[in-house]
Amino acid sequence: MAQSQIRLKILPSVRSFFDKMVRVKVEGLTPHKPVELKSKLVDDKGVIFKASALYKADESGQVDVFHTPSLGGSYTGVEPMGLFWALAPDAPHTKLMKKDVLSPTRVALEALDGETGEVLASESNERGYMIEGMKRIPLQEGRIRGVLFIPPGNGPFPGIVDLYTFGGGLTEPRSSLLASKGFVVLALAYFRYQDLPKNPKNLDLEYFEEAVTYLRKRPEVKGPGIGVISISHSGALALSMSSFLSGISATVCINACNANTVLPLHYKDIVFPPLPPVMENVKFTESGLVDIRDALPDPTKGKNRASLIPIERATCHFLFAASEDDHNWNSTFFASQAAEILKKHGKKSYEVVTYPKAGHFLDVPYMPYCSSGFHPAVGSVVVFGGEPKAHSEAQLDLWERVQEFFKTHLGNKST
Repeated sequence: MAQSQIRLKILPSVRSFFDKMVRVKVEGLTPHKPVELKSKLVDDKGVIFKASALYKADESGQVDVFHTPSLGGSYTGVEPMGLFWALAPDAPHTKLMKKDVLSPTRVALEALDGETGEVLASESNERGYMIEGMKRIPLQEGRIRGVLFIPPGNGPFPGIVDLYTFGGGLTEPRSSLLASKGFVVLALAYFRYQDLPKNPKNLDLEYFEEAVTYLRKRPEVKGPGIGVISISHSGALALSMSSFLSGISATVCINACNANTVLPLHYKDIVFPPLPPVMENVKFTESGLVDIRDALPDPTKGKNRASLIPIERATCHFLFAASEDDHNWNSTFFASQAAEILKKHGKKSYEVVTYPKAGHFLDVPYMPYCSSGFHPAVGSVVVFGGEPKAHSEAQLDLWERVQEFFKTHLGNKST
C-alpha cells in the first residue's frame, strides 16, 4: 500500500470538546484490506489508556467507524466512539486523572496494517474542556476553596455548585464542560485541597452554605435559586444542602446514598452520624477485590434513622440517577427510597432514572470506564461494577438529562 495516499481523518475537526462525538475515517486503503485502529492517551498522572479494534476496508478502500463494524479488539460491531469510550488503563484500578482543564486531553490515533502491523497513518484529537472566552477563577473566598467557571456572553446565567466524590481534592472536567453549556459552575472542594483539612473529623454544612451564598451573590448568576450536582459520597451533602439551606432550586444526585456516610455531618446543633456499615455483608470477588455493594444497611430502620437526611424538608426539584450494577453501594435502592419518602410527604418534584449494567462513576460522556479503584473510606481496592459499553451509553444519556433538568428548573440562556 502506498502510504502517502492513506489518510486518517478526524471529522469535523481534530479539535473538539471532550463530551462531543467525532468521526474517525481511514481513506486510501486497498479494498477489503484488514486494518487495525488504535487509540492512546496519557493522563495527568502519566497513566496510559489504550483501545484498539480490527476493521476491514470496504470496496472503496475506506474504513468509516460510523458505518464499518469492528471485527474484534476492545469492542465489536459498529461503535462510532468505541476508540474513545473503550480506552482502558495500563495500570489496574485507575480512573482517568485530569487536573488541568486549561489544556485539552490528547488522544493519539493510528491506523496499522492488519497483517504486518506497520503504521499506515496517524492523527491526534485534541479534546478540550473550555469554550473560548470562558473564565476559570480559582477561589479563596472566606473558607471557600474551589474554582469558578463563568461562560462567555452577557448573562446572567443559572448557577450550579458541583460536588465530586469522596477522596478530597478537586475535579474540574464536569464543571468546565457544564459551564460551556451556559451555566456558572462552582467546582467546590471540601477537604484535602490547598489549606482545607487533610483528614477532617467531620464535615460542616455551614461551609457549603457559605458556598451557596457566595454563588448566589455573584453578579453573573441569575436567581432566584441555584442548582447542585453531586455523585457518590457528596450526594448526601447535596441532599442536606437541599433540605436545610435556602436558595436551592434543582439538585442532581448520581449514585448517591440518601443517608450521611463516612464522616459525621454537622449543621448548627444537629449532627448526622455516618450510617454504620454491616461488615459481614462485605464480600470478595473471585479476583480478591472487595465488594461493598451490600455493606450499608437500610437507613430508615431503627438507629440508622439518625443518619437519614430529612429530604421531605426540601422545596427543590430532584433528579436521582442510579446505576443498577453499582457495586460501591446499592444506588437504586437508595434512589427509590428517597423518591418514596418524597412521595409519602406529598412531593411530586422528583424523577428517578436507572441504568442497567452501568457502574458507579457515571461521569461526562466518553470518560473511560473505571471498573475498580482504591476507596479512601474502605482503605483498599473495591469493585465499582458495570460494563464498559452500557456504562458509556448511560453517561451519554445522563449528560443530556442533567442539562435539560437544570435548564428546565433554573431557566437557561443557551450559549
